[in-house]
Amino acid sequence: MSLSDFFSPIDLKKIQPKNGYYTSHLGSKIEHFSVDFPDLEQKFDLAIIGVQEDRNAVNNSGCALGPDYVREKLYLLNEGAYNTKIADLGNIIHGETVIDTYFALKTVVNELIKKDILPVIIGGGQDLTYAQYLAYETLEQKVDLVVIDPRFDLDDDEHIDSIETTSTSFLQKILLHQPNYLFNYSNLGYQTYYTSQDSLRVMEKLYFDTHRLGELSGQVTVTEPIIRNANMISFDIGAVRSSDGGGNANAGPNGFYGEEACQICRYAGMNDKLTSIGFYEFNPAYDNNGQTATLLAQMIWYFIDGFYNRKRDFPLNPKSQYLIYKTSLKHDDHELVFVKSKKTDRWWMQVPYPTAGSLNERFHLVPCRYEDYRTAVDGEMPDLWWRTYQKLS
Repeated sequence: MSLSDFFSPIDLKKIQPKNGYYTSHLGSKIEHFSVDFPDLEQKFDLAIIGVQEDRNAVNNSGCALGPDYVREKLYLLNEGAYNTKIADLGNIIHGETVIDTYFALKTVVNELIKKDILPVIIGGGQDLTYAQYLAYETLEQKVDLVVIDPRFDLDDDEHIDSIETTSTSFLQKILLHQPNYLFNYSNLGYQTYYTSQDSLRVMEKLYFDTHRLGELSGQVTVTEPIIRNANMISFDIGAVRSSDGGGNANAGPNGFYGEEACQICRYAGMNDKLTSIGFYEFNPAYDNNGQTATLLAQMIWYFIDGFYNRKRDFPLNPKSQYLIYKTSLKHDDHELVFVKSKKTDRWWMQVPYPTAGSLNERFHLVPCRYEDYRTAVDGEMPDLWWRTYQKLS
């Protein structure tokens, strides 16, 4: 079966301006499936995938129509100071069942990652994150997942076996999926009044990273090392405040500002580890004057800009490009080791594997902030180091 079998072509008449695109527009640069399916044996860096599936998008029916509205705005944006190699594969039409759609998305993402092409998914409901995650099952690697979302999307129902995979329960499905290849989950921008104390206790028990919106508002740079650790990212447009992105039936008055969402997406693009990203829950039925479609297009533009400005400085090769800092804790002989890139001034922390850990590596490198190093210099254990060590145990 060819990947083209999963897709329907883009109807350019619906999204293209009457006079066509300027040569600088992404619409002139992206090789799109409107007649012929892009030859993926050519060298593409990114592939745009629309997914027209909203049957399990809770209280947001209509978001399946989102992909083409975003394309219309994205194609009108100008290419940055780099040569993009992007394919737009068209839309995955929803299958006979939701499971069929999940299978199609899982298969497509898996094949693209194998070809070293990064999928940019435009949904559709956020339950598609589960299919995005399933794509990693045969890749034989642990997954670090970052979700930008005002909620954890954990279902509190005790009868978990009966829980359907929806936009409000997909994380539960990921946590319980076997085989388990999830190493870490991070949430950026959760809002406490949408979050039960039980789910917060679950996050703490599993040593996951959760960051309230209030922690990040006005200081979005705090998200950079968290995002830099991700293999896959899921962005719920509901994490953006309704005044900036109201194209979502569940939009609320609080959330990230549009420029903060764009900055987060640029950090995501610059992440050397990242191999897939999904943008979910945009619903054109609630979009006033195309504002949210425009914002989402700009977020994707910033992701592309970050991707083509990757620094490729993941430690430690060559070692001459990095500085090593060592510090000891108060009342403890244990030594903490930090790594700083000379090229970008970005920081990592070495967390040793327990004795029964990896035979191939002695430590796990986790992105961190300069503040984590300062905490260690002051003799205190950084919380990030402790949580990472517990997960390695």
